Amino acid sequence: MWLDAAEVAAEVRALRPDYAALLIMAEGLHPGPSDGASDALLVSAEDRARKHLAGGRPEELPQVAEWREAFRAFGAKPQRTRPSVEALLRRVEPGLPRIDRITDTYNAVSIACLLPVGGEDLDRYAGAARLVRAAGDEDFDTTTGGQPAVEHPDPGEVVWRDDRGVTCRRWNWRQCVRTRITHSTTTAMFVLDGLAALGLDGLRAAEAELTGSLARLSSGATFTSRLLAP
Repeated sequence: MWLDAAEVAAEVRALRPDYAALLIMAEGLHPGPSDGASDALLVSAEDRARKHLAGGRPEELPQVAEWREAFRAFGAKPQRTRPSVEALLRRVEPGLPRIDRITDTYNAVSIACLLPVGGEDLDRYAGAARLVRAAGDEDFDTTTGGQPAVEHPDPGEVVWRDDRGVTCRRWNWRQCVRTRITHSTTTAMFVLDGLAALGLDGLRAAEAELTGSLARLSSGATFTSRLLAP
C-alpha cells in the first residue's frame, strides 16, 4: 500500500522528537467548487477558532507557539513564513477564503482543531511521501507573478517530497502546484501535523473530524490512515 512507504527522516526527528504525522488516504471523493455544505463547515470552524483565540493572537496558543519553535529549529523565520495553521488563524476574523469543497474541509479542521493540515492529489504524486531535510537542489514548482516557476528549498529546510521533487516547503508552509487539490481530485492524501501540545489524542480527534466531514460531503468515500509517531 502507498501509505506503507511514507516516512519521516531521522534528521527531522532530531529537530523535533515529539513530532507525529498522521497520513490519511481518501478515495472516492466528490470534488468541486465551494458550496453550501463546505461553507457551513468553515462557518462552524471559524466560530470554534474565535473561541480558541479568545481575542488573543494565534502565536499565544501553545499549539501554534510550538510550530514557531519548530520552524526556527531549521532556520525559518515564522514571522515571515508562518506555519500554515497560524496563517489560517490570522484570517479567521474576516473569514477564510472559500477555495473548493475538499480544501475548505481540511482548512476547517485545521482552525477548529489547531493543527497544520495539508491535502494533495494522490494521482499526481510520484512515489512515496517523505519528510526530509532538503539538500537545496530539489525542484519546487510554484507560480511567480501568475506564471509557472521552479524554486528550490534552502539547504536543511524541512520539506515533504516525492520522487519528482518537493511537494510542500518549510514543513507545512506552502504546497506545490503539481499535487494541489483541484476540482477533479477524487483520490487524495492528507497530512495532519502534531507536536507535544496537541498530543496523539488531539491528532486522532482531528483525523476523526476530517474523515467524518469528508464522508458527509462524499457519500461512498473510503479512508485509510497511518500514524508516523516517535
